[in-house]
Amino acid sequence: EGEGGAEGLPTLGPVLLLGPRRMSAGSTSGLHVSSSAGKRRVCYFHDADHMGSYYYGPGHPMKPHRLQMTHNLILAYSLYKKMDVYRPHLATEYEMLGFHSPEYVDFLRRVTPENQHEHEFARQLQRFTVGDDCPVFDGLYDYCRLYSGGSIDGAQKLNAGLADVAINWSGGLHHAKRTEASGFCYVNDIVLGILQLLRYHARVLYLDIDVHHGDGVEEAFYTTDRVMTVSFHKYGDYFFPGTGDVKDVGVKSGKYYSVNVPLRDGINDESYSRIFLPVMQKVMEVYQPSALCVQCGADSLSGDRLGCFNLSARGHADCLKHMLSYNLPTLVLGGGGYTVRNVARCWTLETATILNEDLSEELPWNDYYEYYGPDFSLKVTPSAAMENLNTRQYLESVKQQVFDSLRMLQGAPGIQMEKVPHDIETVTPEGDPDARPPSDSREHPAEHYD
Repeated sequence: EGEGGAEGLPTLGPVLLLGPRRMSAGSTSGLHVSSSAGKRRVCYFHDADHMGSYYYGPGHPMKPHRLQMTHNLILAYSLYKKMDVYRPHLATEYEMLGFHSPEYVDFLRRVTPENQHEHEFARQLQRFTVGDDCPVFDGLYDYCRLYSGGSIDGAQKLNAGLADVAINWSGGLHHAKRTEASGFCYVNDIVLGILQLLRYHARVLYLDIDVHHGDGVEEAFYTTDRVMTVSFHKYGDYFFPGTGDVKDVGVKSGKYYSVNVPLRDGINDESYSRIFLPVMQKVMEVYQPSALCVQCGADSLSGDRLGCFNLSARGHADCLKHMLSYNLPTLVLGGGGYTVRNVARCWTLETATILNEDLSEELPWNDYYEYYGPDFSLKVTPSAAMENLNTRQYLESVKQQVFDSLRMLQGAPGIQMEKVPHDIETVTPEGDPDARPPSDSREHPAEHYD
C-alpha cells in the first residue's frame, strides 16, 4: 500500500521510506501534561447547506442527517460563539490521490445511481467493494470531497499554528482502504489529514475510540513509525471488520507502532477508564508525538443500533478530555454512530469539553427537539441490564500484552525534517498597488527593443 500518489503531494511512499533515528528512552521532550488547558483556540468545520442532506438510502444505518442535528445542538448551546467556524473546501482529486489510487478516485467521480449498472461500472462495483454497505447515492463524490476537505483543512490550521484543536465531526471514516470502500466509508479522510500533519510533525499519534476497529488507518500506516495507531474496539464473535487482535502490532519499520486493545461486549465507563488511562499514558510516554488525531466514533455509546458497548456520553468525552490534557495540536473527528439522537448529544458534549464549557443537562430548544424525548436531556445513560463481559482479569491481561509490545520500542523515533512545501491552497498576498515597485522587479523582454 501507499504508492502511486500524485507528484508533489505527501504520499505514503515517502512516509514509509523515512528511516528511524532513535531518541533516548528516558527523554520526555515535547510531552507536557496539564489538568487544565485554559483557553484553547478551536476551529470547527461544517457545511450546513449540504452535509445533512446526503442520503445513503432507505434502511441504511449511516445517516449524514445526524451531522445537521449535531450542528443544530451546538448552535442552540451557543458554543459556536467560542470557536472559529469554517465551511470546509471540497477536497480536490489531487488531494485524495495522496492516499487513494487514481482508478478508485476516478470511479467515485464518475459513478452515479443511474449508470452504476452499466457494463463499464458493474465490474468496478465489485472490484472497489461498492454496493450494499457502501451504496452509490446522489452526490456521493461531493460528499466524499466535503468530509475529506474538513479534515485536510483542520490539519492545515493546526500546522499553521492558527488553532490548538480542529473539529470535523463529518470526518473520521476510518474503514476506507486505498483501493476500496468499506464499512460505510469511501475516502479515508483521516489518512489524508494525518498526511498533512506529517508535513510539519515527525510523529503523529492516532487514537480511535469507535466500537469498530480502525482498520483502514492502521493498514495505511502499518509499515511506518511516523504514525502510531491506537484502537480500542470490540473484537471477536465475527464483529466487523474482524481485525484488531492485540497481537497485530505492525511490520517492518512500523513493528510495535500499531496498538490494538480488543474489548468484549458491555464495557462500561469504569472498565473502559481502567484500561484506557494506563494504556494511553504509556503510549504518550513511549512515543512522544507532537500532534494527535482522535477519532470519536459514537457507536461505542450505550444503546447504539450497531454497537455493543455500554458507555455514557460523559465516559466517552472523558477519553477525549484526557488526550486534550497533553496540550498538543489535536485533530478531532467523528466516525460511527447510528442512534442519531445520541450521536448529536455526544459530539455536542465533546465540543463543550474541548472548549472547557459546562452545559446544562436540560436541552435548549432546537430544530430537532422532539428527537430527544422523552427526557429531553443531554445525558446518554448506560443500560443497567447490560452485562459487562470485560472482567478485571481480561482487561489486565490485554493491558499487559500491550505494555509488553510497547517495551520493545527503544524510545521515540525521529526523522530528519526538510523544508516544508507550500500548501496547495496557500495564497501569496498581493502588494500595495499604490506603493513604488521594487527596483529589481521583473521586466517583460518585449518592453525594451532597440
